[in-house]
Amino acid sequence: MNINKKILYSSCITSFTLFLLPASAQDSMHVSVNKPNVVLIVSSNHGRNDLGCYGNNVIKTPNLDRLAAAGIRMTYAYSTSASSSAGLSAILTGIYSHANGQYGQAMGYNHFVTFPEVKSLPQYLKEVGYQTARIGKFQIEPESVYAFDTILGINTSERSTYEMANECANFINAKPNTPFFLYFGTADPSRSGIILEDSASKPDRFGNRDEGYQGIIPKYYLPEKMKVPSYLPDIPACRAELAQYAQAVSRMDLGIGRLFELLRKSGNWENALVIYLSDNGIAFPGSKTTLYNPNIHQPCIVKPPFAETRNQTCDAMVNWADITPTILDFCAALPSEIRFQGSSFKLAINEEHPKEWNQIYASHTFNEVTNYYPMRAIQNRQFKLIWNIAHQQPFPFSADLWASATWQSYLKTEDSIYGKRNVQQFIHRPEFELYDIINDTDEIINLSDNPQYFNILKEMKLQLKDFQVRTSDPWILKWNKE
Repeated sequence: MNINKKILYSSCITSFTLFLLPASAQDSMHVSVNKPNVVLIVSSNHGRNDLGCYGNNVIKTPNLDRLAAAGIRMTYAYSTSASSSAGLSAILTGIYSHANGQYGQAMGYNHFVTFPEVKSLPQYLKEVGYQTARIGKFQIEPESVYAFDTILGINTSERSTYEMANECANFINAKPNTPFFLYFGTADPSRSGIILEDSASKPDRFGNRDEGYQGIIPKYYLPEKMKVPSYLPDIPACRAELAQYAQAVSRMDLGIGRLFELLRKSGNWENALVIYLSDNGIAFPGSKTTLYNPNIHQPCIVKPPFAETRNQTCDAMVNWADITPTILDFCAALPSEIRFQGSSFKLAINEEHPKEWNQIYASHTFNEVTNYYPMRAIQNRQFKLIWNIAHQQPFPFSADLWASATWQSYLKTEDSIYGKRNVQQFIHRPEFELYDIINDTDEIINLSDNPQYFNILKEMKLQLKDFQVRTSDPWILKWNKE
C-alpha cells in the first residue's frame, strides 16, 4: 500500500478522539499566493453507470460529459459509506464516519451528529483566505463543525438546480481577488416519496413534477427503453421507476450546466477546481444502504485548475475520505501535521495507471436510526471482503426502499431471485462475504467458506483489522477472538 495512504495514528483505540482536535494557530501551512477557486458538486443517489461519460447511452448528461472532457474521469472511486450523511461527513472531513461520529443520517429523528472537535474542509479553507458558501442539500450536523460563511438559496428547492445555480451568481462574482469555495448539493436524483398516481406501476416521481422547474425543459424517458442493471429485477414497476430516475438525472445535469455557464461568464472557469461526485448509489433495493459496488462504486469527475490534462481517465482506487485532503492539496493548504484518514490524489490524477493506489475501505453503521447494521469492507483490484458485524439479524430496509414500487411489485411476483441475488441471502447475510469482483462482477458467489481462498480471506481480515486500528474504529471490539 502507498505510504501516502498510511495513517499515522495511535493504535490505541481508547484515544480515538485525539486526532480530531482543531489545529493550533501556530500550525505551518503551505500557502500559495494564487489559489484556485473550488466548486464541489455532490448529488444524491446518482449511480456511476448513469452518465454518458461512464458509458450510458440512454440517460443524457451532456454537461457532466463536458466536465469529464475538460478534466479527468476517475474510474475506481468509491463512497466510504452506504448512505448519505455518513458519506458526506467523510467527504468534508477526510475522516471515516465511525471516527468522526456521524454514524448515520442527520435529519429528523435520526439525529446523528459529527463530534464537535472535528475540523471540516470549509474551516481549513477559511483559514487561508477563502470565502465559503453552500447551497442545496446538506444533511450533516452540527453547523458549528460545517460552518460556511454564507448559506445560499434558503428558499430554493434542492431539486431546482437551475435556480440553485442562479442563486450562486452573486457569490462567484463578489470578490474577484478572493478565492472561493462553493459547495453545491442537489437532492436529485434521489427518491421524493411522491407517487406518479396516473401510472399503473405507481412509481416514485424522483422529484419530477407536472409544473416543471424554472429554466428546465424536461427530458422524458420511456420505461421500455430503460436499461435494467443486473442487480435489479426486470419488471414493469422497476422500469417505470428507472424512467423517473433518469428524468431527474437529466434535470440535474441541465442545472449543473447553468452553473458551469455562470462560472465561465464570471471568468472563474479556467482557474477553478471542479469536482463532481455522488454521495452513494441509486435509491433502489440492491444498491443504496449496501456495501455492494452498485452503491459504493461511484462517479467522480475532476477538472483541475488551468487543466492541461483533458479528457483523461485515472484508475487510482480512491474514496470519499480522500476528497478533503485532495482539495486542500490543490489549494496549497494541507496542514503540516497529518490529520486525515484519507490522502490527496492530486498527483495520482496525472497518470492513467498510478502505482500503489490499489485498495479502498468502506464503513457503514446506520442509515436511519432504526437501521442498525454495521459493516466494514476492504476492496482491492480483484477481491472484496465485507464484514457483517450484526450478521445475526436480518438486513434492515430503509423506509423509502421498502415502500418503493420496485420492491413491493417484486414481492408480489413471489420470485426467489431479485436481480441476480437470492433474496433470502440478501436479507440473511453471513458474517463474511468474500467476492472475486473480476470474475463475479455481481458479487453473488461468496468465497469465504471456500478452502481455496483461505489465505486470501485471512490476509484481508488482518488488513481490515489494521484499518480499524489506524482509524480508531470502536467496532473493532466486535471481532470474535481467534
